[in-house]
Amino acid sequence: MMYKTIVEGTTKVLVPVPPQDAAFPPSAAPVFYNPEMELNRDINVAATAAFVKRLLSGKKLLREEIRYVDAFSASGIRGLRIAGEVGIHATMNDWNSDAFEMIKENIKINGLEEKTLATHKSANVLLHEQKFHIVDIDPFGTPSPFLDAASASVRNMLSVTATDTAPLCGAHLKAGIRKYAAVPLNTEYHSEMGLRVLLGACARELAKHEKGMLPLISHVTRHYVRTYLKVLPGAKQTDKTLKSMGFSIHCPTCGFRGPVYGLAVHIKNDCPVCGSFTQIAGPLWLGPFREQAFCDEVISELEVHPLNTKDKAKKLITFSRDELDIPMFYDQHVICKELGVSATGIEILIEALKAHGFEASRTHFSGTSFRTDAPITEIKEIIRALSE
Repeated sequence: MMYKTIVEGTTKVLVPVPPQDAAFPPSAAPVFYNPEMELNRDINVAATAAFVKRLLSGKKLLREEIRYVDAFSASGIRGLRIAGEVGIHATMNDWNSDAFEMIKENIKINGLEEKTLATHKSANVLLHEQKFHIVDIDPFGTPSPFLDAASASVRNMLSVTATDTAPLCGAHLKAGIRKYAAVPLNTEYHSEMGLRVLLGACARELAKHEKGMLPLISHVTRHYVRTYLKVLPGAKQTDKTLKSMGFSIHCPTCGFRGPVYGLAVHIKNDCPVCGSFTQIAGPLWLGPFREQAFCDEVISELEVHPLNTKDKAKKLITFSRDELDIPMFYDQHVICKELGVSATGIEILIEALKAHGFEASRTHFSGTSFRTDAPITEIKEIIRALSE
């Protein structure tokens, strides 16, 4: 097996060179490393650094006391970057023997023996054995089998990546129901559907351990969903968190969508706009999926860290920060196709919605998506008028 040295941020690691004729080269190597996830890891450095500053400002912890775990480390790149670039102790775990040996080698390459620990265990075993201030689970595929152990282990922040977007977004409906105990719908806003299903699953798993949550940053990028959750201990915080759970109604005929809050609710099957039969998704998270103040703190961290994806990361977090807190976006092109009209620039549409007295914003999910509190009938009228 051939190896090469790569650099992300200020961290240097040895990774295997995968066979390029494989369908997905990173998974064909003996130790997984995906260069396409560098944006994810860059944001992780900035978000973790911002959260550590919050922890230290509370004056209950010293920097050297903070414990971070990367439960699925592979080459160790994620945890090594946290240890070296954020400056806190990082445990890097993998139950693959080749990965465990590579983690130890990469610790030596970076001279981080005093700030790291390599472990060779099942992620669930490690997370049930130990408590960590920050738990990061970034598995290959679904995080679902590990959310309970992560929820038991975490003290302050839970960071989760999911790459099984087809089940989350409703493209593989039955798999989504099995893995997340929720019904996802494969709509034009399927990416947001996936994010909210994942957030809902996290909220329910944390609730089992009497922990609530506050989403600090969440984003959907290409093939994965990523979220950072502040963990709030206690029954009262848990009960408050669950008030943001509920269901989403979708009318495939007219495009109406709307939230229904609560886990035990009665939902009518007829659309309040056109009377057609509606579809129901959930249970899922209906609350905000990011905190604006934390987004600003992460953007500040992105500025000061040497990152290869700095500009892309700043743009992504800025778009996420500025989105309205209204569940389930609209896609301009989908509505225009239904109406048989041409689309204008997305900014023109947003300004037109605001001119009619509605709130409106772009989203980070796609270049043609927008949020608004305008009813679907008003949205269509405004789009028709703009096309004339």
